[in-house]
Amino acid sequence: AATAPGKKITARLKRTLPVRGPQAPTLSELMRWYCLNTNTHGCRRIVVSRGRLRRLLWIVLTLSAVGLILWQCAELLMNYYSASVSVTVQFQKLPFPAVTICNINPYKYSAMKEYLSELDKETKKALETFYGFSEGKSKVRRSVDDWNSTGSDFFEQIPLLKVEDFSRTATDLHSGQKRKIEGSVFHKDSSIVNSGDSNDIIGFQLCDANNSSECALYTFSSGVNAIQEWYKLHYMNIMAQIPLETKEKLSYSVEDLLLTCFFDGLSCDKRHFTRFHHPLHGNCYTFNSGESGTILSTSTGGSEYGLQVVLYIDEADYNPFLVTSTGAKIMVHDQNEYPFIEDIGTEIETAAATSIGMHFTQSRKLSKPYSDCTETGADIPVENLYNKSYSLQICLHSCFQKAMVESCGCAQYAQPLPAGAEYCNYKKNPNWMYCYYRLHEKFVKEQLGCQQICKDACSFKEWALTTSIAQWPSIVSEDWMLRVLSWDKGQKLNKKLNKTDLANLMVFYKDLNERFISENPANTLVILLSNFGGQLGLWMSCSVVCVIEIVEVFFIDSLSIVMRRQWQRAKKWWHGRQRGGAGAAPGGDVERQGHENPACVDEDLPTFTTALRLPLPQDSPLPRTPPPNYSTLRLETAFTEQLPDTLELGQR
Repeated sequence: AATAPGKKITARLKRTLPVRGPQAPTLSELMRWYCLNTNTHGCRRIVVSRGRLRRLLWIVLTLSAVGLILWQCAELLMNYYSASVSVTVQFQKLPFPAVTICNINPYKYSAMKEYLSELDKETKKALETFYGFSEGKSKVRRSVDDWNSTGSDFFEQIPLLKVEDFSRTATDLHSGQKRKIEGSVFHKDSSIVNSGDSNDIIGFQLCDANNSSECALYTFSSGVNAIQEWYKLHYMNIMAQIPLETKEKLSYSVEDLLLTCFFDGLSCDKRHFTRFHHPLHGNCYTFNSGESGTILSTSTGGSEYGLQVVLYIDEADYNPFLVTSTGAKIMVHDQNEYPFIEDIGTEIETAAATSIGMHFTQSRKLSKPYSDCTETGADIPVENLYNKSYSLQICLHSCFQKAMVESCGCAQYAQPLPAGAEYCNYKKNPNWMYCYYRLHEKFVKEQLGCQQICKDACSFKEWALTTSIAQWPSIVSEDWMLRVLSWDKGQKLNKKLNKTDLANLMVFYKDLNERFISENPANTLVILLSNFGGQLGLWMSCSVVCVIEIVEVFFIDSLSIVMRRQWQRAKKWWHGRQRGGAGAAPGGDVERQGHENPACVDEDLPTFTTALRLPLPQDSPLPRTPPPNYSTLRLETAFTEQLPDTLELGQR
């Protein structure tokens, strides 16, 4: 019972005193409390400044500072994901790269004639029909295999055509008859379509075997290009049907290709070369492939300490329709890298000494989030068909081969076979040519999605090549050098060598400086946080504690107030509906006092200071000092009964 008055006073204080701080009932009161108590000076000056002009000035300055902070922080974030490039050069003993050498002519023409007799005959007929070129009737040996007879049918279906005029009439090479070319046949989207004089246009027509109305006429401004492209198309079809073991025998052996070899001043031989069969270049040989577990290195730069080889090209045994240049192709690459000779190989001339100086560079890029590169290619959804380390070219070729198998039902001859697939040929896939050209067109236009899927490798090795050429052998040394080389290889060649059959190649390091190019983060997390702190302190005199305070007030407390007010409105509306009265709708404004705030849980007794803060009733007048009651000064009025010991004093 003794504590009952204290509880009543406490409840009255809670009902009357305004609630400030994080427990404020409205957002405006919360923002005012924050501006008065925050460490950021601009917000406080907005509240305490007198005069509208001064307050407006502080609002503009504070908002400008906030905008500058956001801009500078965005710049810092963008700079955080940038990288700086550093170049390191060091001198040391360098491993020698792998050097792959191929003859430009993939197969010996003398050994391939029986397989290409029908194709060669059709090609010679085209030259005679279109250009009047004729040679004596040569007796070519026909093959006993069945692909030539089968090929003849397809020579009739896919002949060379000569477009005569703008009426789109073409002359069929095989039959000599004229045929009408429909408007939809011209392959206008291709960059190889000629738009000049139609009398000079030569090409060939490919049609969908399942729909004869779907055709494409591939035309060329040069008859040389047209005949070569048409020849290669049928050539790949024939080669796809020949077993790999047979093709390896039809190509050049290392003894055929290599005449002399020196490395680092010492003699080398065929044991230092590894053979691999390239679909378009036949047998190729890689020096220092590393397959034996040993990688050669060099400790001295210069042409005398690199690789020196003399190659036998044998120009007389070249296929006249397949290749039009003479020499060899080489590529310098890493031991784990697949040599794409057809894409980036360097051609070596005959009757010349070609010197190739190298500079070795290792590059290392940062992966995500700094760049869109891949470390090992494991995150790329494309199967690696080359059994070598990942590269962008491997990914693109593998992606196209996968699309070829899915769309055409067979694999393109120039690329490795996927598991369970087989190379395209006329007998099993009569529609593969049309399908291949259509698919290749989409690939070039980046419509297959391969360019979007494949990424650059984050780390790679590169050898920058500098090529110089000199006449070789010289006039004064030509006679004795050719005689000696003919003597050394005379038992196999059975003829005198010609300098146009020879090529001299030197590959060496120009210096032993290894250049290492790497990307490093331009900013670390510590630097980023320091820069953030500098911007906040410069523009808002704010620290980490201030940032935490902003998060607490503007996000946590503000959200709490909004949710609490919505809950109170809904609760009041529900109670009003329960009582059947005209309760306020949930959207109505509800004013809450301190005792209704659930956050007010303080049960301490009020103090004198808090009591003074109680507002006065509006209906009662202001309190004044009452006049004194003079009757209270008399003792008898104060004491109704006088003690006995004081009576005597009163009588005296």
